[in-house]
Amino acid sequence: MKKIYKTVQTKGIEVKHVCEVGVYLPETSNVIDFIKDNVKTTLVEADPIIIEKIKTYFSDRKNIDLVPVAVWDTNGTLQFSKAQSSTFATEIGNSPAVVNDKFKIEEHETFEVPCKVFSEIDAGDIDLLSVDTEGCEWYVIKHLKSKPKVISIETHGKFYVNPFIKEIEAWTKTNGYVVWYKDGSDTVFVQNSIYTPSILDKLSLWWRNFRLAARRLKKHFR
Repeated sequence: MKKIYKTVQTKGIEVKHVCEVGVYLPETSNVIDFIKDNVKTTLVEADPIIIEKIKTYFSDRKNIDLVPVAVWDTNGTLQFSKAQSSTFATEIGNSPAVVNDKFKIEEHETFEVPCKVFSEIDAGDIDLLSVDTEGCEWYVIKHLKSKPKVISIETHGKFYVNPFIKEIEAWTKTNGYVVWYKDGSDTVFVQNSIYTPSILDKLSLWWRNFRLAARRLKKHFR
């Protein structure tokens, strides 16, 4: 059971529509528990190979709307690079694969996919949003119509820091969100009017931030 599902259920936050942008393998989906609960789900994925896996894995599910595009700042086409489990927009020069694994983009590992502005996907009723697009997360947040109760965004990992972290943090603050918790790669925000993080939440967050800072500091002494 995914942590985001457990925490939302524990706090009694009602979720009627979830959306995951950047799914990767369907069996590891961050919203799979909501899918199993028959919650209305929008899955946005650009990799053609993964799209077929999603269709097969969730073939018996009627609560899923699969949108086979990348989310970007404009409509059109976008070049993607594939680095094992990480597929990312080539234009994003410091994706996790590049920063953490020293991945070098080569022409034979790139392909083109259709892309859309997220406002054309978002009808305004998303309650929970999970975004893991290898550095492009800001383009989802920037064009949101909905005001989700909970938002999970890939912001960090090993030595990686999201290239748009300042924009993401400014947007969440302006729109009434606070950091609920962090895990190894994601920051989960919640509407302050929906839930106020407890003392235990804040201590856990402090410890996570300390560990992340220590890891990045270690990089400078390698």
